[in-house]
Amino acid sequence: MKARKFAIAASVVAAGALVLSGCSASGGSDDGSVEMTLWQNSTTGPGQEFWKNAIAAFEDENPGVTIKMQSIQNEDLDGKLQTALNAGDAPDIFLQRGGGKMAAMVKAGQLKDITGMIDSTITEQIPEGSFKAETYQDKVWAMPLAVLPSGFWYSSDLFDEAGITETPATIDDLEGAVESLKSAGIAPIALGAKDAWPAAHWYYNFALRECSPETIEKTGDSLDFSDACWLKAAEDLESFAALEPFNDGFLTTAAQQGASSSAGLVANRQAAMELMGAWDPGVIASLTPDEKPLPDLAWFPFPELSGGEGLPGSMMGGVDGYSCSVDAPDECVDFLNFVASAEQQVAYYEAFNAPPVNTEAQKSVKEEYLQEVLAAYNAAPFVSQWLDTVLGQNIGNALNVAVVDMLAGKSDPEQFIQTVNDAAKKA
Repeated sequence: MKARKFAIAASVVAAGALVLSGCSASGGSDDGSVEMTLWQNSTTGPGQEFWKNAIAAFEDENPGVTIKMQSIQNEDLDGKLQTALNAGDAPDIFLQRGGGKMAAMVKAGQLKDITGMIDSTITEQIPEGSFKAETYQDKVWAMPLAVLPSGFWYSSDLFDEAGITETPATIDDLEGAVESLKSAGIAPIALGAKDAWPAAHWYYNFALRECSPETIEKTGDSLDFSDACWLKAAEDLESFAALEPFNDGFLTTAAQQGASSSAGLVANRQAAMELMGAWDPGVIASLTPDEKPLPDLAWFPFPELSGGEGLPGSMMGGVDGYSCSVDAPDECVDFLNFVASAEQQVAYYEAFNAPPVNTEAQKSVKEEYLQEVLAAYNAAPFVSQWLDTVLGQNIGNALNVAVVDMLAGKSDPEQFIQTVNDAAKKA
């Protein structure tokens, strides 16, 4: 697999906030004990409890092994992780975004190759396609843990209130739903553009409809956005945004932190829907008044677009995993095998309210909206990782910010493409 090639599976997750403290020393000691550090991005509620419980259960089964967990706000994780990796002070176990970001870590010699260390039961229960998201140069560098494709999470009660009887199947349908919701006095779409990447998800999905899989994969390697489909996707987003479909103040709205975030607006029925990855139900549940799942929550995939070259049914997003740093002890891989097991994957699903990657654990998924996500994902003819993940941190961040600038009226589609191409030239 080439450095920035898009995987046919792909990217999690939840949020909250805590301050990061320094890494503790890891590895073995004279008495045979092993201490490791874990960085993950669930900082409150059931998600954080999952990791605490998983660590405790693993330590019980492996006397002498201790894992110290750091909970890091999602939007802060990539930057802090890169700093730690570059300083040679990386955690032993950490959330892996995949794509170009992972390829850069491999090239820098920062990750442990776990290819021959994965339990046979795990490889039987996790599809090969999910491992492709964590593969580079024919080696596996992370353990896939969650299936997290993109789509719309919406309040069916608010749709009913606006007289919307069918979920949008086309962009024209989505535009009609926006108008119906606005007529009913309901904010149609929540968007946390303050964090940039949620706004960029709109561009990613329009690009998935306008560009063929071959063009998307080629661009992932070449970093050349000269194909007309990339510009057309920006024009599509600009045209859609002209309908004013997003919540008031969307440019300064956070994505996942607090009741006023985009997820919080859906959780408290202040907006009808949000385009987000399949971790969103858990985030929404943590922000409802009773901190329980939204009872009328439902899902539909990103609508189809006429005239584009994308394959109908294609999806954006895919698989999140966890890596071991290059100097982590082998017990790190033991822990990854442990959390990828069916039992722990059921616990993962119950904590995050997100689809597990383990097919045995998927049998425990009871929510209709998650069953629909899995069905659409399994039937998708093409699944692309998030574009910022595939393109790597520098280009991906530039793309995300460029989308926000365009939505803010600071640039246009042509300037957007120029900005992304300029960033690619510096890579």
